[in-house]
Amino acid sequence: MPAYNEAERVGEAVRGARRHAPEVVVIDDGSTDDTAAEAERAGAVVLRHDRNRGKGAALQTGFRYAQEKGVECVIAMDADGQHDPEEIPLFLETYRRTGLPVLIGDRMTNVRGMPRVRRWTNRYMSRLLSRRIGQVIPDTQNGYRLYRCDSLPARPLGSARFAADSEILLEMAARGVRFGAVPTRVIYRDERSKINPIRDTVRFYRMLKQWRAL
Repeated sequence: MPAYNEAERVGEAVRGARRHAPEVVVIDDGSTDDTAAEAERAGAVVLRHDRNRGKGAALQTGFRYAQEKGVECVIAMDADGQHDPEEIPLFLETYRRTGLPVLIGDRMTNVRGMPRVRRWTNRYMSRLLSRRIGQVIPDTQNGYRLYRCDSLPARPLGSARFAADSEILLEMAARGVRFGAVPTRVIYRDERSKINPIRDTVRFYRMLKQWRAL
């Protein structure tokens, strides 16, 4: 769980995940509130960044930890309550049944409750990225994912922030990794999203342009 200033929500997310996972790891990405303390109180292992480096950097820290521990697979999820921990068994069951090394949550089968702009953006970016990758991924912007550890990015990500979720898919697809999808709920609360629609869309296109040049 990458987390930045999520003291209000992270404890609930950790406790929910612990019901289905042997270990929960929170990457405190330079928070200035009590995120780390709340995560530890809820039973998580906490890895800390001394400053805010972005979601992509936090994911990489978590990936390294998992690989060093020698675990088979990891589930990445947000710490802000938008991902339902009760869906972790769906990822695990689908992984065991299909053997696919990467499973991506799919909110687009039931978009009730998703803000209209987010819905349009997700569909557009998912179609764009699916064409680039050569595989149909219904919800490429969903960070709720299962990764088999031997499929994780083989090189450092160029995107430190939210474009990292898309860059991970591009890097894996370039190595022939296959993806699957798991239907997940849409959970939006009244908190302000950390995604900046303009700035992060620009970062997405910049990252995509760099990959086209490779």
